[in-house]
Amino acid sequence: MIAVKKVILDILKPHQPNALEFSRTIAEAGVDYRVRLTVVEMDENTESVQVEVLGNSIDFEAVQSAITSMGGSLHSVDLVEVQSEPDMD
Repeated sequence: MIAVKKVILDILKPHQPNALEFSRTIAEAGVDYRVRLTVVEMDENTESVQVEVLGNSIDFEAVQSAITSMGGSLHSVDLVEVQSEPDMD
């Protein structure tokens, strides 16, 4: 099995929700996610942010859904870290 351990995402988001709420909502998409958000650029209506998500097995679709539900737009996946793990059959 291949587990996604880390992703760094380039996201465009509205000013609301704020960075703290945005990060919390992404973290809630998994049971052990750690999220680091850095504001890269700001304009009148939006913020460009870099979001780093770490976890034992990241569900990328759940993270993407959380971003979209808050009005965010995923521009790119800038880094991915995966790890091969033995199947537990």
